[in-house]
Amino acid sequence: MEEKDLVRASKKGDEEAFASLVKKYRVKVFNLAFSLTRDRDTADDLAQEVFIKAYFALPRFELRSEFGTWLYRIAINHVRDFLRKTSRMRRLSIDEIKESSIPQEDETMKREKEQTEEQRKKVVQRAIQVLPEKHQVILTLRDIQGLSYEEITQILGISPGTVDSRLHRARKLLRKKLAPFLSQKGDNYELQEG
Repeated sequence: MEEKDLVRASKKGDEEAFASLVKKYRVKVFNLAFSLTRDRDTADDLAQEVFIKAYFALPRFELRSEFGTWLYRIAINHVRDFLRKTSRMRRLSIDEIKESSIPQEDETMKREKEQTEEQRKKVVQRAIQVLPEKHQVILTLRDIQGLSYEEITQILGISPGTVDSRLHRARKLLRKKLAPFLSQKGDNYELQEG
């Protein structure tokens, strides 16, 4: 089915037709939101909100422009509104925000965060396990156990310079192994769900 036919069917309430439009544009809308917010979770939420707005605005869409053009306009306006609101929120001082006004996380959100964190730990642990033993050991002692360089030099019987260079190489190898799960933000790497 062509795009205009999908739009017409969606306007008549065909949810499968609208799902096809979402599938076609979801990556583009997400990328647009991400390029403006630089935050994957926020971009994902905003992209979903854009499609919800588009769905409810669809009866007013008159097919004078391309669907993609119309959708991007909604997306840009929605992201701009979000950025304006969040910049206003940042200007509020911490003292002005009452503790009771901060919503408490519900149990579902807590469980989802715990599950995500557990999955991330497993991915990192598996990646460490395939590294050469000397790199596994140095990463485990420093980054997992939190031991100081002095403690590591005593345990392994190597110089602090060797600890430093071995740790640097081990982290570099680990980043390479985790590359499919990482997204770069500034100079830091953050683990993403894969």
